[in-house]
Amino acid sequence: MADKQGSLRARVTGRADARGALVVAEVAQSHDGSLGQAHAFVDAIARSGADAVKFQTHIAAAESTPSEPWRVPFSRQDESRYDYWRRMEFTPDQWAGLADHASQVGLVFLSSAFSIEAIELLEKIGMKAWKVASGEVGNLDLVRRMAATRAPMLLSSGMSSFDELDRAVEAVRAEGAPVAVLQCATAYPCPPEQLGLNVLDELRQRYGCWVGLSDHSATIYAGIAAATLGADVVEVHATLSTEMFGPDVPASITTTALADLVAGIRFVETALASPVDKDASAVSMQPMRDLFTRSAVAAVDLPSGTTIERHHLTAKKPGTGIPADRIPELVGRRVARHIPSDALLQEDDLEPLA
Repeated sequence: MADKQGSLRARVTGRADARGALVVAEVAQSHDGSLGQAHAFVDAIARSGADAVKFQTHIAAAESTPSEPWRVPFSRQDESRYDYWRRMEFTPDQWAGLADHASQVGLVFLSSAFSIEAIELLEKIGMKAWKVASGEVGNLDLVRRMAATRAPMLLSSGMSSFDELDRAVEAVRAEGAPVAVLQCATAYPCPPEQLGLNVLDELRQRYGCWVGLSDHSATIYAGIAAATLGADVVEVHATLSTEMFGPDVPASITTTALADLVAGIRFVETALASPVDKDASAVSMQPMRDLFTRSAVAAVDLPSGTTIERHHLTAKKPGTGIPADRIPELVGRRVARHIPSDALLQEDDLEPLA
């Protein structure tokens, strides 16, 4: 259970008092190879209140071959998937500039590395944590190289069986790095029946580590639900507009919705961390109860000496007299003094019980 010693959010952000889920906004390829667009994402995500902005660092020649097939042929300007990866590349100085920009606006800079060369590039920038994409969990050379830095490792599980995850977690821990395992469904967008929120607890029980959700549902609901279940990290794809170009946009939420997601997560976390004593709450609410509850009230004039019958009484607000739920026990009691119609009964309006 070593990985659960302390908050992942505190560890990654460097804020000792940071609790709750680390909220990561994934840009992925939504910048479409535009450095200016990538910087625009950094500013928009910072305004949302998320903790981290995450990109993907692709070096085409290091991770792919020209024969890599399209998963979905979405691009009209790239002849092949390999050409697309090349167009997504930034130079080391450009990546460093994005990391500096993120730091300036209060964000943690993260990027998924898809090759050893990408790890080496990002390591020079200084990574607070490493994200292992779903398709790379079985790439143990890559996993070990990241883990050797001893920074926290976030393993996405979208394409992995438990056997493969077991090997990856073991590899990370063998290098002495802390680990978080994220439930993920590799569906774009992901329907609710495929989210697998139940897996969060399975991961927690199996690995005794931080757990979270890498969400592709294109909603804010899944992330809030994960926070309710105690997720240590919530990752969601973000876009500036749902009309933007790119394969990640259909599984993304806008940065405006991202702000709602962050607010919702923090709201839920505050509620869960603030247990309410129901009895104590009722006592503290007594002035309000006096206004909204009901008392036993004379339905007609009751002369002194009248023996109360059920039709003599009704229940009305406010609740500052004898409580209305005591009306049955008042039947048969004698009135000690005249009680006018619509008056709230008090104990001294009644003769003492024999």
